[in-house]
Amino acid sequence: MDQSFRNLLILISGVSLLVLSVVMDAILVDTAIIGQVLLICGLLATLSGAYLLRAELNAFFKRQRAEAFAWSIGMIGIVVAVCYLSIQHPFRIDMTEGDLYSLSSETVDMLESLENPVHITFFHDPMMRDTVDFYHLIASKSAKVTVEFFDPMLNPSAARLRGVEFAGTTLMESEGRKLQINTPHESDIANGILKVAQGIQQTVCFLEGHGEPDPFSLEQHDHVEGDSGHEHGLGSEYVLHERHGMAKLRNSLESMNYVVTKLTLAQGGVVETDCAVFVVAGPQTPLMQSEIDWISQYIESGHNMLFMLDPNVKTGLEPIIEKLGVVMEDNLVLDPESHFWADVSSPAVTKYNRHSITDDLTLTFFPGVRSLSPTDVRVSNTNVRPLINTSLKSYGETDIAQLGFNDGIDDKGPLTLMVIVQRNPGYGKSAAVIAAELRGETIDEKPAPEVTGPPSRIAIFGDSDFATNSFFHIMGNGKLLLSTINYLTKQENLIGLEPKSMDIPRVNLTNTQMKGTFVLSVILIPALMAIIGIAVWWRRR
Repeated sequence: MDQSFRNLLILISGVSLLVLSVVMDAILVDTAIIGQVLLICGLLATLSGAYLLRAELNAFFKRQRAEAFAWSIGMIGIVVAVCYLSIQHPFRIDMTEGDLYSLSSETVDMLESLENPVHITFFHDPMMRDTVDFYHLIASKSAKVTVEFFDPMLNPSAARLRGVEFAGTTLMESEGRKLQINTPHESDIANGILKVAQGIQQTVCFLEGHGEPDPFSLEQHDHVEGDSGHEHGLGSEYVLHERHGMAKLRNSLESMNYVVTKLTLAQGGVVETDCAVFVVAGPQTPLMQSEIDWISQYIESGHNMLFMLDPNVKTGLEPIIEKLGVVMEDNLVLDPESHFWADVSSPAVTKYNRHSITDDLTLTFFPGVRSLSPTDVRVSNTNVRPLINTSLKSYGETDIAQLGFNDGIDDKGPLTLMVIVQRNPGYGKSAAVIAAELRGETIDEKPAPEVTGPPSRIAIFGDSDFATNSFFHIMGNGKLLLSTINYLTKQENLIGLEPKSMDIPRVNLTNTQMKGTFVLSVILIPALMAIIGIAVWWRRR
């Protein structure tokens, strides 16, 4: 090997080690010692290579002095131009798995639609650089948002003046309204901007007193059926889930500017009715007649309701729901084709009827759910719209002691798991009556009696387990419930996003998807490669 070429390799190796040490120091974590070693080795190799090639380098620069000078000036000009353009026209590329450093499309749409100006004051310390950059990114997306930064240690007077005690506090102001946020999550910040700009705060009321999951409890618990002390009659092959708390739902609602409260409908008592939506989530004992009457009158008065009623539980609310045009079937939905993990009693849904609630939903599942059906006679002044249905191979088991589909006894799929009911005076009239009214005419047909009070929205689920702490965060369960509540309160523009994290992504598949993946990867692809190999061998033999 030529001596000059060997020296050139030493120089190139040294420069490579220097670049590698810089990259490791900038990107990787806990590599301080390795980076220092590479830096020293690279520096020694670079200096050695340059010294050994001193004669060749001197001759090159003497011979190519003008060209080298021109190239240097050109490279400096390019660097200056790129720096100037990057300042004037900033451009970001987020290559992280979960788009950790980018705004979601929902947040961008909200910022672009703001009507009132919002001023943000963020108190931070030097360790909160990422959050500072995030606020700069928000301000760049809307001319209505302005951002101001303070370090409470360097500017204690500014912090005291605004009542701020620690770094990480965000103050938002819009037209005299003020809001304080203490988390860096995108959903909290985006909804904070939206609610301070709109000045809207609504209350979500949860019924209590009948064994319902507590919206203020973080308790959660799973178990395999057949474990000691856990028997529910389905057999050891099914996974059952204890319903304890709904605090994850409550925290998400509060981040969207809802006030969450619990109400006990005491017999003969007076209950405030300023709830944007009243939630009945998984009662385990029957309601008193006074409570049933109150809920019935509450609906008749034009208020919004959310029912999540579990299978095999008689609550006394069934007649009220039938008056809305929906029947709560006495069954347990089993889906051998599409279910969560190995539990056929947890039907998984991947396809939905079109609605603002189900937009962008991927997969949801319901651990222990009953089906819903329309009443035989359509109820006047109501419009019932199914949104979630099971697969064709699902069925509603009416006798869990004898598992298996019985034609003529069990309900055959697809089965409805969730419906939306709209009550409005316009519903219930015949087409002829409505057409005559539009023409300003009258006909002999008597229109259906109209609903008293304003239009209302009601959502009905055949399960409450999917909303508890154990399952709220899995796949699309949380988004489904938050979108439902936003729809009921007529706040569809509120954003319900899970906090972004750097967790390793996890693929959740239904039973059918797992079987398809197995057949494709283990059977079809190897078989195809074997056929191609045999064909090539046959042609060359």
